[in-house]
Amino acid sequence: MSLAAAHSRTPPPLRPRVPVRASSIGDGALWLAAFLSGFVIREPAPYELYMVGLTVVWLAFGLKLRREFGPLIICLMLYIAGGIISIPLAREMGDAIIYTAVSGFLAITAIFYAAILAEHPERFQLIERGYLACSVLVALFGIAGYFNAFPGADFFTLYDRARGTFQDPNVFGPFLVLPTVLLIQRLLNRPLRECLAYGPALTILVLGIFLSFSRGAWVALTAAAVIVYLLSLVTERNSVRRLRLLALGALGIVALVGLIGIALSIDSVADMFEQRARLVQEYDGARLGRFARYAFGFQMVMENPLGLGALEFNKYFPEDEHNVYLKGFTTYGWLGGTVYLLLVGWTLARLFPLLFKHRPWTPFLHCVFAVFVAHVILSIIIDTDHWRHMYMLYGIAWGLIAADRIERKGLVRARAMAAHAQA
Repeated sequence: MSLAAAHSRTPPPLRPRVPVRASSIGDGALWLAAFLSGFVIREPAPYELYMVGLTVVWLAFGLKLRREFGPLIICLMLYIAGGIISIPLAREMGDAIIYTAVSGFLAITAIFYAAILAEHPERFQLIERGYLACSVLVALFGIAGYFNAFPGADFFTLYDRARGTFQDPNVFGPFLVLPTVLLIQRLLNRPLRECLAYGPALTILVLGIFLSFSRGAWVALTAAAVIVYLLSLVTERNSVRRLRLLALGALGIVALVGLIGIALSIDSVADMFEQRARLVQEYDGARLGRFARYAFGFQMVMENPLGLGALEFNKYFPEDEHNVYLKGFTTYGWLGGTVYLLLVGWTLARLFPLLFKHRPWTPFLHCVFAVFVAHVILSIIIDTDHWRHMYMLYGIAWGLIAADRIERKGLVRARAMAAHAQA
């Protein structure tokens, strides 16, 4: 074979991916989807209605379901199947059907995010920007509501706690964790002159989480921030930058203590903080409190392989499960509960190796991983089953997992073609 012939068969070099800009209609629509995810004070929320149309349009224009995120699709399908099987067991079948239908819709949104990121992981920038813009606005509503900043602002509070544009402060607070961690990571890794621009937004988000008085949100933020900080420290090879990270960590703790101190100088804030900061609340340790319900609930699950049916648990006990793993078994049966545990473990196992690879989206992945781990822990004491942003996290995680596998396959194929051409 001649040199000229070999050269003609050599594949062209892989072109570097250009960051996606929200200039096209499709990219702008994706930004808006992330932006609307924070407005769920009524159901159906604008997010649901918008995502239905957006998913249909993207499918019509060639959105691909790829085998690389097949585990997500299979697990979610089996999870919903378990819920469908348990519907006849519910006393209120109409409510059970609606609940399971919402679960199915949210599963579709997770698959949607995975599909759009699998082939173009650069789109994470659009999701990040939309989520950040939404979160700052939502946090401002919550803060304004807590301090009754304008007539009718108390609409954005519940039980004297900030809830923003959510139905529950315990969802509002955790929703703000991802954007807060994204800004913290930027402070850790960007030049100091850029960090000043992030200060106001970060202050708003942290204050919003604090005023939600959600113990779960406080724990989630702390855990996610520590994970991101440690990942930045471990993956940083430059000794000078590593010293900078250590210094910023110390300054961050001082700044957080100062912000909390200022907030606690307000009597109403201090009183609520004292009440919510107790590790075990009265409704946790009561005879049929949260922890007792866990034990009784798992005993009932052992006797009901198909589950109890959607929205049935609170007919046996004063409140709902407040544990997504228990809810997986009560609402989706042994099939759904087992599959959900499998999905959690599978996602973590696939994400972890990607944390130490150098990709344009690795810093974003660090934040997603940290917040996902925090939510996995948080799900032990709270029901995250219908949290929109939880399904978004699953979709983003598997989209980036798939993007890495697709990229590696492309490189292997290109090398094989080049070696064959040179033979």
